[in-house]
Amino acid sequence: MNTTIAFLKELFPPSCHGRILLVGGCVRDHLLGRASSDIDLAVSLDAPQLAACGFRKLEPRSIAPIWFRHDQTFGSIEITQLPDLDTALAEDLVRRDFTVNAMAMSLDGELIDPLGGRRDLEERRLTPCSPLTFSGDPLRIFRAFRFEADGWRMTPESEALVREQGWHRPLSLVPVERFSREMVKALEGVEPERFFNRMLQFDVGRGYLPELFAMPAIPAGPLQHHPEGDLYTHSIQVLQRVARDSDNPLARFCAFFHDIGKLATDPALYPRHHGHDDAGFDLARGLGERLRLSSDYRAALAWTSRLHGLLNKWGELRDSTVLKTAQQAVKARIGEILPLVSAADKPGGPFAWQEWERAVRIATMTTDTMGIDDARLKEMAPGKRPGFILQRRVEILRDERAGKPADHRPVH
Repeated sequence: MNTTIAFLKELFPPSCHGRILLVGGCVRDHLLGRASSDIDLAVSLDAPQLAACGFRKLEPRSIAPIWFRHDQTFGSIEITQLPDLDTALAEDLVRRDFTVNAMAMSLDGELIDPLGGRRDLEERRLTPCSPLTFSGDPLRIFRAFRFEADGWRMTPESEALVREQGWHRPLSLVPVERFSREMVKALEGVEPERFFNRMLQFDVGRGYLPELFAMPAIPAGPLQHHPEGDLYTHSIQVLQRVARDSDNPLARFCAFFHDIGKLATDPALYPRHHGHDDAGFDLARGLGERLRLSSDYRAALAWTSRLHGLLNKWGELRDSTVLKTAQQAVKARIGEILPLVSAADKPGGPFAWQEWERAVRIATMTTDTMGIDDARLKEMAPGKRPGFILQRRVEILRDERAGKPADHRPVH
C-alpha cells in the first residue's frame, strides 16, 4: 500500500491529494496483507483534472460512469467521481455490496470505515451494506458465492436478502459475461465447489447454468461404478480431487463439467450413458458459447468431455489410439488437464502418468526427430503420409516400452 500511495502522489498534483481516497477491494486486500491487482479510487476532482492525469471517461451500460487508466505496473486504475468527499463518500460506500468492500483510505493512510468493514474482515463475514445490496445489482449474489468459494461466509442477514424474492427476471437483465467472470474467479478459490453448492441451495442462476440444476436428478452411472449416486455429487467429487492437485481454473472447470454429455442421455437408458463422451462435445461448446467463455475454455471442455473416458480404459487402448489421443490433447491445449480429470474421474484406475507423458512426448516429435526422411515423405501420396508417420510413432513407443535404445536413423 505504501508503494501504491507513493505512486498516486506522483500521478496526481499535491493540490489534489486531499480529495483522493482509495476504496473497495484494494483497501480490503491491503488490510488482509495481500497484493491488489487493481486500484479503485473515489475522488472529488473535475473532468479536466482527471483528463490531465491521463484518465478517460467510460460509460458502461450496466454500471455508473467511471474514469479509467491502465498502468503497466499497477494495473487498472478506476475512479468514481464524487461531488465532495464529506457527504457523498458515505452515500457511495453504502451503495457498495459488502462492508468489507466499503472501506476507504486517504493518501495519508487514514482508514475510513463507517460500516464496520474491518470487524467483518477479521471474521471473514459478508455483511450487506444495505437492504438494497442485491436488488440494486443482482450479480452481487454470485459475487457473494465467489467470495464463499475462497473461504468467506455470508451472514444470516445476507442469506435472508437472497431468499426474500425470486431472481430469475432481475438476473435476465444482467449480461452473462458478468456471471461468467464470477464463476471463473470462484474456480480459483480454496473451495470452488461452494459456488455451485450455493447456486443450488438458493435456487438462483438457472438461466445461466441450467446444466447445474439438471445434474442432481441424473444418475452418474451404474452404482457399482458410481456409489456416490447422482451426477452432481460425482462432478463435485471430481472437481475437489482436481482442485487438490491444480489451482488452474480451466482444469477445475473441465473437471466439474467433464460429464456434461450425460445430460443428453435418454432417461429410459439410465443408469448407463453410452456415447456420453461424444455427446458432451457439442454440449460443451454450447455451454461455452452461452456463457461467452473464451475459445480456450470451449475447446478444452469439449475435448476433455470427448477424451477423458479413453484414459480411463488405458490398458485396453491400442498404441495408435494412445498416440492419437495424446496428439489431440496437445492440440486442444489440455495435455496436462486431461490426465488430471481422468485420474480424478476414476481414482485407482489403469491410467499411468509416466506412460501418458511418454505418449505426449512421442506424439509431438517432429518427423526429423523421428528420423523420417523428408524426401521419402514427399514421394509418398498425401493421403498415406499421416498413417506412415503414426506407424513410426508407434514403433518408437513400443521400442521405448521394451527398453530398446532409441533408433531415430532415417527411415526410407
